[in-house]
Amino acid sequence: MKLKQTLIFLIAFVVAPVWFAHAQKSRSALPRVHIFTTGGTIAGQERSDGSGGYDAGKLAIDAILDSVPEIREFARVKGKAVAQIGSQDMNDKVWLVIAREVQAALARRDITGVVITHGTDTLEETAFFLDHVIASNKPVVMVGSMRPATSRSADGPINLHNAIRLAASPEARGRGCLVVMNDIIHSARDVVKMHTTRVDTFQSPNTGAVGHFFKNKPVFWNQPGRRALRFNIRQRNKLPRVEIVYAHANMTELMIDAAVSGKAAGIVVAGVGNGNLSAPAMAALDRARASGVTIVRSSRVGAGRVDRNVEINDDAKGFIAAGMLNPQKARILLILALTRTKDLKEIQKFFFAR
Repeated sequence: MKLKQTLIFLIAFVVAPVWFAHAQKSRSALPRVHIFTTGGTIAGQERSDGSGGYDAGKLAIDAILDSVPEIREFARVKGKAVAQIGSQDMNDKVWLVIAREVQAALARRDITGVVITHGTDTLEETAFFLDHVIASNKPVVMVGSMRPATSRSADGPINLHNAIRLAASPEARGRGCLVVMNDIIHSARDVVKMHTTRVDTFQSPNTGAVGHFFKNKPVFWNQPGRRALRFNIRQRNKLPRVEIVYAHANMTELMIDAAVSGKAAGIVVAGVGNGNLSAPAMAALDRARASGVTIVRSSRVGAGRVDRNVEINDDAKGFIAAGMLNPQKARILLILALTRTKDLKEIQKFFFAR
C-alpha cells in the first residue's frame, strides 16, 4: 500500500509540473483581448420594486466577465472601466477618453483586439465615432444588451461571448469598428437601433449586416472593404458643437435660430422625405449659413439616401447632403469634419465617401 502511494506521489510530482507548464504555455498562446466598459444595460441591475426598471452601469467589470467563464478557453481577457453611465449620458469628453484608451491598447503588440461594452441608446453613435478616429487594422468591437445583467434570460452574456470571439478573430481585422448583438455582426457605419425593447433591435437598413455567428464562430458575408475616413483628434480635448434640428409639419424657425444663438458650429437637419423642410425653417437655415454655420441635410425617415440638389438647390444655398447617414451619424461626421476644414466641397466628399 505504501509503495502504491509512493508511486502515485512520484508520478504526481513529475507529471503535475509538466502539465501545468503545458497549460500555461497553451494559455499564453491565446489571443489577448482588452475590454473597456462604459456602463449601460449590459452592466445593469434590476430594481427590486417590481417596476420592471433597472439601474444602468451598476456591475463591475469582474462581475460581467464572470457571467461568461467560457471566454477563458479561447482568449486572455483583461478589463478596464472608462465610464459607468447609461448611454443617454454619453458625451464628447467620454468619447475622447475611450478613443485614447482604445488607441493605446491597440498599439500594443500583444493585444489582438478590443471590446467596448456600451448602453444601446447611443451605441451606434460611439461606434461610428470610433470608426473614424481609431487608426488600426485590429478589431474594435462594440457590444451591449437589451436586458439588464440580473434579469431572467439576460442577453448580455452571449453578446459579450460573441464580441470577445469576434475581437480575437483574424477575419475581423481591417473591417473598422464592428457591432455584435443577437448573433448578428454589423458595421459601425450602417448599424441603427430600430426598436425600443427587442433583442434584435440593431439592424443595417440600407446595406444589411456584414456577418453572423454560426456554431460560436463569426462568419462574414463579404471581404473587408475600404476603411472609413480617419480624423486625428489625439491632441484635442474639445470637439466642435453640432446640433440636430428635427423637421415636422408646421415647422417654424425657432429651433434653428436657437441653435445659432447657442453658438453651434454646425446644424444637421433631420428633414422630411429627402431632407426637405418648411419655408420658415428654410429661411432660418439661410440666415444660419450666412452667419457661418455649416448646414447638413439628412432625413428623419430611417433609411435611404439624401442626395445633393434633389429637393433643395444645395449648390446655391451652400448646404451639405448627408448621403446614406442618418441625422445622428451625420452630426458626428460633421463634428469631425470641422476639426479639419470648413471647405464645403471637402466636407461633402467626406459624406459621400465609403
